Amino acid sequence: MTATEQTAPATAAPAVTVHRVTFTRVLRAEWVKFRTLRSTIWTVVVTAVVMVGFALMMASLMRLAADTPEMAEGMSQDPAMQAAGMSGTFVITLGYSFGQLAVAVLAALIVTNEYSTGMIRSTFAAVPRRLPALWAKLVVIVVTVVVVISVALAIAYVVTLPILDAADLPVDLSDPEQLRALGGCVLYLATVAAFALAVGTLMRHSAGAIFTLVAIFFVLPLIFSIVVGASDAAWTDWVNKLLPSVAGERVISTGPTPDTLLEPWVGYGVLAGYTVVLLAVAAVTLKRRDA
Repeated sequence: MTATEQTAPATAAPAVTVHRVTFTRVLRAEWVKFRTLRSTIWTVVVTAVVMVGFALMMASLMRLAADTPEMAEGMSQDPAMQAAGMSGTFVITLGYSFGQLAVAVLAALIVTNEYSTGMIRSTFAAVPRRLPALWAKLVVIVVTVVVVISVALAIAYVVTLPILDAADLPVDLSDPEQLRALGGCVLYLATVAAFALAVGTLMRHSAGAIFTLVAIFFVLPLIFSIVVGASDAAWTDWVNKLLPSVAGERVISTGPTPDTLLEPWVGYGVLAGYTVVLLAVAAVTLKRRDA
């Protein structure tokens, strides 16, 4: 280098703005991840459509039963319909049995999919404390379920209203019991989503979480409904009434409560208790286990 040559000044690195990790930012990130999945949109739409379809189907059956005394008598003596309570609200909320499977699978997958793809490491790198990510996922799935199920019930109410009136099964929105059943449907499915999120967080595996949820919400109630009918043992009644789905769905029922089942709000309290315990265990294990 000659004396006339000059050293070029060093170029300063551009400043990088580092934002503090806040729950609002974590919540926004989880919402973006949730809504940009194509499977999420399809699951939400199909859930709403099927719930409306179930309501239309049942309303048509009730309209037919109103003109067929033998059919009406058989339905009135059915134990399942007696437990649910025969009303217009029962017809509108009938699709919750499908809805609980859809929202449970969706809630579990928003956690297990990140573990299966390894994306959970990026999530925890961005949110080192981990728990805000779990609570953000919980808020996203619960709010989504509340909105979707509320819209589905509103549409079901509108499209079945003339059919139910013709079948003499009007929905009385001034009746506290029917209002509780409608609101209880939304509350029940939102709680099922929170329950499933906790199961997904604990199991970390999509197939295992889905199998567990299907067993809890479908297989066990079916088995115990058969056992209760075939056995006089008191313990079977107690186990059956305390199962998460059997207890929780009582908040959707109308009419008198059978001796073998819990009161509506007591039953929902049992499901909520299970959910809170599972979420607490999931939070502890999330902090302690490696990603």
